[in-house]
Amino acid sequence: MTQEHLFSDAYQPIQIARRVESMGVAKARADTLTMLVLAVLAGAFISLGALFFTVVVTDASLGFGVTRLLGGLSFCLGLVLVVIGGAELFTGNNLLAMAWASNLIGTRDVLRNWFLAYLGNVIGCLGTVLIVVWADTANVGGGAVGETALQIARAKSDLTLSEAFARGILCNALVCLAVWLAMGGRSVADKILGIIFPISAFVTIGFEHSIANWFFLPYGLALDGQGVVSIIGAGRNLAAVSAGNIVGGTLLVAGVYWLAYLRGGHGEKVRRS
Repeated sequence: MTQEHLFSDAYQPIQIARRVESMGVAKARADTLTMLVLAVLAGAFISLGALFFTVVVTDASLGFGVTRLLGGLSFCLGLVLVVIGGAELFTGNNLLAMAWASNLIGTRDVLRNWFLAYLGNVIGCLGTVLIVVWADTANVGGGAVGETALQIARAKSDLTLSEAFARGILCNALVCLAVWLAMGGRSVADKILGIIFPISAFVTIGFEHSIANWFFLPYGLALDGQGVVSIIGAGRNLAAVSAGNIVGGTLLVAGVYWLAYLRGGHGEKVRRS
C-alpha cells in the first residue's frame, strides 16, 4: 500500500470506534461556555436545514417520494454545517455512550454534556425561529412556505406518543450512523458523502428529530392564527422524540458498536493484532 493510498483511504470501523470513543472524552471535558456556544450554533444550523427542507417541499409537483427525497437532501445542510463547521448537537452526542461504556467518562459527565447540548440547541432553534419570523420568510412563494410550515407542525403535533417515540428511535439511529460515517472520512468531501445518505433517508421516510422539531413546531405555532397546531401535541412530540432519539443513538449505534469493537478491551486487542 502506498503512502498516498494510506492517507486517502477511509478509517476502518475499529479505528472509527476508537475515534468516537476519544471524541466522547474530549466533549465530556469541554468547558461550559464552549459547549453552550457550539450547541447554540448547532441548533441554528439544524434550523437552517429544516427551513431549507420546508422551502424545497413547498408546492412541488414531482410526486411524493421524489419531493421528499429532494427535501431530505436539502435538510442535510444542517448536519454538514454541524460536522464540518464544528458544533455540538445533542443527538450526535448520544455517541458519548461509547466512552461511558468504556469507563473513560462518568454518568455525570454524559448527563452534563447532554443537558448543555440540548439547552444550547433549543436556544439556537428558538433564536432562528425569531429571526425567520422577523424576516417574514413565511410569505415566500406567495405565502406557500408558511402554509407548508403549518402543515409540517400540525402533522408532528398530531402524532401519538408511541409513533413519535418509535420515529425518534429510528431517526437517531440514522443520524448517529451519519456521524459515524463522517468520522470515517479523511477529507471534507468524504465526510459530506457519509452524511448525505443516512440523513436524507430519515427525512424522506418521515422519522423524527428532536432538535429539528424545536424549529418546526415553534415556527408552526408562531404562524398559527387559527389553533391548527396543538400546543399539547407539540410538547408531547418533543418529549417522546427526545426520549426516542436517546434510545436510538445510545443503544442501536453506540451500544452495538461498543459491543462489537470495544467491550472488555476487545478493541485494543484488535488494534494491536
